[in-house]
Amino acid sequence: MVLPNSKKVILSRVYLVYFGMLVFALMIIGKMFYIRYKEGPALLAKAQKQEIKVFSLKADRGNILSARDNLLATSVPEFEIRMDVANNHISNELFNSKVDSLSLQLASIFPERSAAYYERILKHARAKKNRYLLIHRRVSYVQLKQLRTFPIFRRGKNRGGLIVIQKTTRRLPFGQLAARTIGYENKKEHLYVGLEGAYSHVLTGIDGKQIRRKINGNQWIPIHDDNEIMPQNGKDIVTTLDMNLQDVAENALLKQMINHEAEMGCAVLMQVKTGDIKAIANLRYDKKSGFYSESYNMAIGEKYEPGSTFKLASVISGLEDHKFKLSDTVSVKKGYVVYYGRTLHDAHVIGNGMITIRQAFEHSSNVGISKVIQKAYKDNPLKFIAHLYAMDLNKPLGLKIAGEAAPNIKSPKNKKYWYRTSLPWMSVGYGLEITPLQLLTFYNAVANNGVEVKPRFVTAVVNGGQIVKKFGVQVRNPQIAPLSVIQKVQSLLVGVVLQGTAQNLKNKHFQIAGKTGTAKISVGGKYIPGAYNASFVGYFPADDPQYSCIVVINKPKQGYYGSGVAAPVFKEIADKVYATSLALHVKPQQIAENNTVPLAVNATWYPDLKKIYKDFGVKTSGGPLAETWTVTGDKKGKVVFYSKTFAKNLVPNVKGMTAKDAVYLLENMGIATDVQGRGVVYSQSLKPGMPLRKGQKIIIRLTNL
Repeated sequence: MVLPNSKKVILSRVYLVYFGMLVFALMIIGKMFYIRYKEGPALLAKAQKQEIKVFSLKADRGNILSARDNLLATSVPEFEIRMDVANNHISNELFNSKVDSLSLQLASIFPERSAAYYERILKHARAKKNRYLLIHRRVSYVQLKQLRTFPIFRRGKNRGGLIVIQKTTRRLPFGQLAARTIGYENKKEHLYVGLEGAYSHVLTGIDGKQIRRKINGNQWIPIHDDNEIMPQNGKDIVTTLDMNLQDVAENALLKQMINHEAEMGCAVLMQVKTGDIKAIANLRYDKKSGFYSESYNMAIGEKYEPGSTFKLASVISGLEDHKFKLSDTVSVKKGYVVYYGRTLHDAHVIGNGMITIRQAFEHSSNVGISKVIQKAYKDNPLKFIAHLYAMDLNKPLGLKIAGEAAPNIKSPKNKKYWYRTSLPWMSVGYGLEITPLQLLTFYNAVANNGVEVKPRFVTAVVNGGQIVKKFGVQVRNPQIAPLSVIQKVQSLLVGVVLQGTAQNLKNKHFQIAGKTGTAKISVGGKYIPGAYNASFVGYFPADDPQYSCIVVINKPKQGYYGSGVAAPVFKEIADKVYATSLALHVKPQQIAENNTVPLAVNATWYPDLKKIYKDFGVKTSGGPLAETWTVTGDKKGKVVFYSKTFAKNLVPNVKGMTAKDAVYLLENMGIATDVQGRGVVYSQSLKPGMPLRKGQKIIIRLTNL
């Protein structure tokens, strides 16, 4: 039995608990209102900020184009493919019934892995509830389109678990052709090399920005288009490179390096008037792979002792100072000469022992050239060096492409490195260093009547197809030597080919001028037995120089003379240029001086023919309404274009056509074509006008003339 007083005590305690609970409830309600209306806006903004993120929209890097607008380097989309294997929308029944067919499809598109492999990793990822399984890192757009048709994936991103991460990758459509000069990204050092690096500020675009909100898991969606800054893609650059000539240069160099088991080599083709680099091949043997590759830009970065090719600078110096005439004689009877206890040799005895300075140059006599230079400058060697400096042989070219080696032309002022034997050895290209491109620039100046132009790799910056900046021809030195001296040494360079060390370059179509070089290789001041650089540098045609070229081949094992190792590469490049360049066959002034109108009697593709007449300033009239085969006629001193048609069921007459036009016409008519030679067609195995038969093959023979 509970006493009355006890009951009152209990009730009071119950009331007290109820009251406390009421107060606590009121405090909670009050706090809720406080948070909702006082702290709420700030907390909501903070929460939203955590769910909002600024993403970068990557700008595409600009393209690198050839002189003919071929893509040399371009950015293409590439995709990383992953799969949300544990996606809630993929039921166990669906997964188990389709995993084998999905695996088969994946193996068909990515054959480096088997279907069993894909089935195994998919089942394992499903068991582990993996929502981000890597399928493949590098997938093309074409492959992506196929993937979207595969089992499960065809259900879409949300219901099929397909995760696509877009990236861009840099591609070189011409593979390794001029790859080191075009350049690439050095990811270890986070920089670009070659033209990619030189013009990175132009090629690199400006990334955009996009604000996205997190919706679930790791998925983000754009909030609104108004919050988006679109990326500005990089601009394009137009280079001077001609990939047809690049292919010729690289193949000619590779063939000769393989034949002579050389370690490294380069070949550079330059336009005389502009300094435009039309081809630049650099190959080095890789012991690991057993192949040659473009892993190092020898033409720009490798300085070497040039040997006999440097004799040109020595003769120019002596002629300019009137120290000798080319008809003066010098004794080379012994085939060697001793300077202060050190012996300088000729490769072989030349003539009867008494030869002219012209003969000493043409037959590359170390003894003869060193004697006349030693006699001329032994009392004042600084004057000789001053001539070399005046011809810019001591200065880098200042290329935008990184990695150019500085030339090393020492001076008597530096007593530490100047010896009594320095002058005679330098006169024949030893005791000094220069890069192949620097030496080519010097020879190019001689071909250009003394005007030295800087090598040019890029002619324009283009944005959206419009030229925004042009790079003109840069003259480094308006006259490296008096024109009278230049003309004399030009005759020497022709003589080297006509009756000197490079007679294997003679041909009946055009004249080459240049100089052979065979130089010993030194390491740490000591020459390596049997190690040589074989070289040839010159220009063509000699009577009206249009192109200059240098070839240097390092450490050939099978022969080492410049005439036998390097000169054949030069010849193959020159032959190709001559065969494919109309300007070297017919000069504009010849057309202007001729009273007769030049007519194209052979069918030619209309756009090409029209451009030829335009380039030569010949007046034309009319023309086909569309691209077609065309011949010409004369109408009151003007060239008139007429369409030319070919019967579809008869063998066409392709004599006189270029190889390109002939092959295009024949193969479009279903005739398999075998091309022999270079130049224009002079004979064809199938008689023109005979009926066509399915599967016929024709042999067309070409000639340079």
